[in-house]
Amino acid sequence: MFLTKMKGLIMHYLLFYDVVPDYLERRAKFRKEHLDLCWEACGRGELILGGALADPVDGAVLLFQGDSSEMAEKFAAADPFVRNGLVARWRVRPWTTVVGETATSPVKLSG
Repeated sequence: MFLTKMKGLIMHYLLFYDVVPDYLERRAKFRKEHLDLCWEACGRGELILGGALADPVDGAVLLFQGDSSEMAEKFAAADPFVRNGLVARWRVRPWTTVVGETATSPVKLSG
């Protein structure tokens, strides 16, 4: 229901990856293709930020913006890390951003 109400508005979406235990050992083979895909999405204005979680490296988070979660879902489906089993699980969540220059739903309360 939330996504239906927000459809058509520019929103932020977080793509979460849970990676497999041997991710660091296996990623080199697919990293260039993965990063090329990331930079292409950046060039289209869809992907804003992305990177691996640290200490421990057990996941990654990618921030997308658009009018639906579809671009993040399509990204995950095309990602060589996902296609080649380096990602054990992925999910997309809408993120209502309210503070910051690029917040999609800025809120400032007077006081």
